[in-house]
Amino acid sequence: MRRIAGTVVLVLIYLLAPLFSHAQQASRTSRIGVLLPRDPGRSASRLEGLRQGLRAHGYIEGQNIAIEVRYAEGNPELLTGLAVELVRLPVDIIIASSTQAVQAAKNATNTIPIVFAVTADPIASGFIASFERPGGTITGIPDSGQELVGKRLELLKETFPTISRVAVIGNAALPQQARAVHNLQTTAQRIGIALLFPEVRGPKDIQPGFTSAVEGGANAFITLAQSLTSNQQTQIADLAAKSRLPLMYHNPEGVEAGALMALGDDSPDIFRRAAGYVDKILKGAKPADLPVERPTKFELVINVKTAKAVGLTIPAAILKRADKVIH
Repeated sequence: MRRIAGTVVLVLIYLLAPLFSHAQQASRTSRIGVLLPRDPGRSASRLEGLRQGLRAHGYIEGQNIAIEVRYAEGNPELLTGLAVELVRLPVDIIIASSTQAVQAAKNATNTIPIVFAVTADPIASGFIASFERPGGTITGIPDSGQELVGKRLELLKETFPTISRVAVIGNAALPQQARAVHNLQTTAQRIGIALLFPEVRGPKDIQPGFTSAVEGGANAFITLAQSLTSNQQTQIADLAAKSRLPLMYHNPEGVEAGALMALGDDSPDIFRRAAGYVDKILKGAKPADLPVERPTKFELVINVKTAKAVGLTIPAAILKRADKVIH
């Protein structure tokens, strides 16, 4: 009888083991690390987009998912330590925003999946092999700075037809900016604009860069989409305002900081979509097999308050096309 009872117990354990395993898996809280280059205030809308996306996939913070956020507060040098901190927790996935943040995460781990959101050319940066088959442990959604930069220049010229010399603010020497610079130069030649490239490789170069651009005859400015210009939005907007010249930014946040106008990605939407990668990876998909997607939503934002302050007039036709107007 004892042998029969023992056999029955073993059979029951065998039959019920998958159910217990499934229950443990379902109740497990996944931990997501988020590595952001800026401060909490300027990152709030992106994080809210991520949380909305996670909720849409059935993840509730505090129940079946935990979000560990680390902010570099505009100081890229902090990213390395913050990435290591997330790896040591450990986290199951890292979401990184900006090229430097992705690089820091990549340097910190070669096993934890990394999802990039709003970052420059991931192929030129060495993060992926191709959009279709990324390979390795990294995938995600880049920004569209490389493709939209020509459209921004066209819009700047359409808004202010008399401009003839536009200064490009940002580090144009970075490998991931090569396509953006090429697109800018092609567009500039087509619409009759001369481009100036003041040497701006770091924060300390921004003010001298503006000075040399103005002395070189620049009558408008345009930013490259990169960490430097994203982290120094207020300084760049202030310098453009002091020169009383129009500034076309690469993201809407720059306009909120005081820039005149911007045509850029809807960053919260990119973070919302990044949650889809999180869901797939947590369910067993490998980043190497998840194609990189492209941004699909864009915003034209205009700061009328800035225009009035520097004595510029935005044509009514341009204002009508804006998704958001700051008064």
